[in-house]
Amino acid sequence: MHVNFRRYGLYLLRWQASTPILAGVGILLASMGQIVAAVIANLIGGLIFFWVDRFIFTSQALAAQWEVREKIACADCGKITRGYRLVMSPNYDKSHDNKPEFRCEECSEKKTAELKKRGIKTD
Repeated sequence: MHVNFRRYGLYLLRWQASTPILAGVGILLASMGQIVAAVIANLIGGLIFFWVDRFIFTSQALAAQWEVREKIACADCGKITRGYRLVMSPNYDKSHDNKPEFRCEECSEKKTAELKKRGIKTD
């Protein structure tokens, strides 16, 4: 399993932020009874944190963007196959590349390792 630690870290921060918010709502509604206060606090939490979680887990700003094409000639070995290229990550941008280089899976893995050594985030 591959973990995007930026997303995971943001999710953990979000989780911590929910505790005082929901505790505050629970305290304010305590006079209604524990179960009613808990249900209302959880509904309010769902209304707020659904959107935060949605951003964390779907935002392209937090992920590397790859492009995949079928039947390309690999830029390194020349093999005709499915090709991959990293288009954009937080510290890498080839979105306006006039001559994009696609690589077969094997060569793409080598290029990815090379980019990681240069400090470029690939996931």
